[in-house]
Amino acid sequence: MHPLTLLGTLLQDDFRGAGMLFGAGLLFFLLLGAALYAYMAICFMKIAEKTNTPNGWWAWIPILNVLLMLAIARKPLWWILLMLIPLVNIVIAIIVLVGVCEARGKSGLLVIGFFVPLVNLI
Repeated sequence: MHPLTLLGTLLQDDFRGAGMLFGAGLLFFLLLGAALYAYMAICFMKIAEKTNTPNGWWAWIPILNVLLMLAIARKPLWWILLMLIPLVNIVIAIIVLVGVCEARGKSGLLVIGFFVPLVNLI
């Protein structure tokens, strides 16, 4: 066998292995993202149920879940436009999360925990 043919075969096998590794990593992160999304949706549904907010199933639909969060916090629905403005959306998100905590009868200071990695999942 010619040395260049052997080298081409070895490189092809390396690329195939790298592609499989990339695909496995991508699949892992897609499944992890889907699991986290489902967890957050279930949590928002439970919060909506406990605050007697209608349409708790909105937690599963990407833009409607923001509207659900605004409804739970008892904030105007036009605030979703403020969520589209960079930097303003951070302030509005904090205000809405404080409103969600207060709607559940909890302290607004719990919002600090939302910004600590892994603590926010609890």
